[in-house]
Amino acid sequence: MPAIELTVAERKAHRAEAHHLEPVVMVGNDGLTPAVKKETDAALNAHGLIKVRVLGDDREAREAMYRELCDALGAAPIQHIGKLLVLWRPKPSKEKAPDEDRKPGPREYKVIKNSSRGGQRPEVKQVRVLGNQRLTSGGKVKRAKPKQKSIKKRQAG
Repeated sequence: MPAIELTVAERKAHRAEAHHLEPVVMVGNDGLTPAVKKETDAALNAHGLIKVRVLGDDREAREAMYRELCDALGAAPIQHIGKLLVLWRPKPSKEKAPDEDRKPGPREYKVIKNSSRGGQRPEVKQVRVLGNQRLTSGGKVKRAKPKQKSIKKRQAG
């Protein structure tokens, strides 16, 4: 799988994104082992843009590793500074898990309660409301009551 070719502007944008990243893969003295390639592939699938730290001192060996990683994994070479290599590959589209049709999780609400005395700042509170709860107009969290069935439906079944 050949390496991805990027324009100068795309490479520059990825370099800026990678600036704050920490290395996620370390290449030891054994060089590019199958385990290192597997971990790099997994990191690219998870993050898309990664840094790799090479512990060897030989610059030519690092450049060879850089090219080999890019060719083997189909990644784009972004930057090689010292012992750090920056690689990018577009993240694969995430497949929907079978349980992702479930209901939404807890929601965060901001409750603002005005002071009883005028002229003071209102009290602002973050409140987490779970699926079986509701937020009252006064800012209190209450458990939601089960929906009442009509009398006819209760008698029928």
